Amino acid sequence: QVQLVESGGGLVQAGDSLRLSCAASGRTFGAYNMGWFRQAPGKEREFVAAISRSGGTTRYADSVKGRFTISRDNAKNTGYLQINSLSVEDTAVYYCALKTSVVLSTVWAQYDYWGQGTQVTVSS
Repeated sequence: QVQLVESGGGLVQAGDSLRLSCAASGRTFGAYNMGWFRQAPGKEREFVAAISRSGGTTRYADSVKGRFTISRDNAKNTGYLQINSLSVEDTAVYYCALKTSVVLSTVWAQYDYWGQGTQVTVSS
């Protein structure tokens, strides 16, 4: 089992930046691909970004390319999501997730472990 705890969310203004963190405990963090997803009120959970076990490969949703950066520090068992130029449309609960398969996936149902989420609210 792996436990994930997200942090770093909050209430910010449009144009601000945030760095979300995902702290893992339990099994070896570096054995898993990691993804970030978000869910806005009344909407389905959507893929944001994913990173391979080594950190050498990343994928992003088209809507966040150039503004979001996913990274990880396996020595610290922690993953990150840097969010720049926040807009109201980025308001959502952000979740990190881990996946045992080697394939980087954009599909939330293919991830095995989830955190409880951290709320990001962007005001105009």
